[in-house]
Amino acid sequence: MGKETGGDDPRQVPGIRVEYRILTDTISKALEVEGVPGPVRDVEAELMAEADLLGVPSHGIRQLPGLIRAIRERRANPDPNLQLLRERGAVCVVDGDNGPGRYVALRATEYALERAGRLGAGVCLAARTTHWGRAHAYACRAARGGMIGLCTTNAIPNMLTPGSPKPLLANNPIAIAVPRGPDRDPIVMDMALSQAAVGKVGTYMREGRSVPENWGLDKSGRPTRDPAEIMASRKFLPMGEHKGAGLAIMMEFLTAALCGGLFSHEIARIDSSALDPNASKLFMAIDVASFVDPGNFAARVEDFVAYLHNSAEKGAEILYPGERGWKTRDRYLAEGIPIHPEIAAQLQTIGITLPH
Repeated sequence: MGKETGGDDPRQVPGIRVEYRILTDTISKALEVEGVPGPVRDVEAELMAEADLLGVPSHGIRQLPGLIRAIRERRANPDPNLQLLRERGAVCVVDGDNGPGRYVALRATEYALERAGRLGAGVCLAARTTHWGRAHAYACRAARGGMIGLCTTNAIPNMLTPGSPKPLLANNPIAIAVPRGPDRDPIVMDMALSQAAVGKVGTYMREGRSVPENWGLDKSGRPTRDPAEIMASRKFLPMGEHKGAGLAIMMEFLTAALCGGLFSHEIARIDSSALDPNASKLFMAIDVASFVDPGNFAARVEDFVAYLHNSAEKGAEILYPGERGWKTRDRYLAEGIPIHPEIAAQLQTIGITLPH
């Protein structure tokens, strides 16, 4: 399907609407042309399109041109050979062979889930990975399996820290997901350690929207509400000032240092394109049933969700982490996923024309 979109809702941008299935098929076929085998491209297509479906276009099909260029230039391996480097009890380390990041990340998630199912908790550290898209996807899949999921990664520097004149740290994202029981969408917190993810600032720029002053600085180091100024300066601010910067530093130790990999600034020396080759990612799964009856856990989660929903002021709503995305998914499944004209134009540079 392909009808024009627009309107007063800031999430509704001019462009075309594409069905989720068509978007997934489009990504898969494009990767097939590049020699990406079926199991890899199916994961990449599903998770890339899923970001658009949940209302996060910064991590959706917009990232396909960069991935394809990386495959063509052999900066990303289209058919990675994953290898277990170390294994002990609930812990393992896997070499991702710099394959497409979503596929490698999902496989690493599965390693953690398998160990959690046997031992109550599982941890997989993935070395030599590329950009994984959205952290939400992996923590969420752990939660759909009845586990509490947690994941984080390092990346190239894109964030200031108090006292630094230029980007010194990566905004190393973290996701945590909690199951809600059968047939219920998980609660998923997915956040970058900057005030706003780089991709989100880019989305605001495409849509002609201003941003809060605490998201970033212009080239002169002054706070600005112009997302284009922030994208040009690359001076993104950490959330909570020193707190966000401190968390970003600690994530380097939980990823790169723990597997003997590259720190964020070392990744950038090799490839500063945001592909993030040789990045490291940590995946954890905690089996709820090893701690408490899953039914009891789900009931307590629902009690807290009800507490949140019932505490809103009149005319307002309090959402749990990830709830907005599930509402967006339901609307987009019915109406189609909006694709901004600028993203459609970027896709045409690699020979992809979306239906409209």
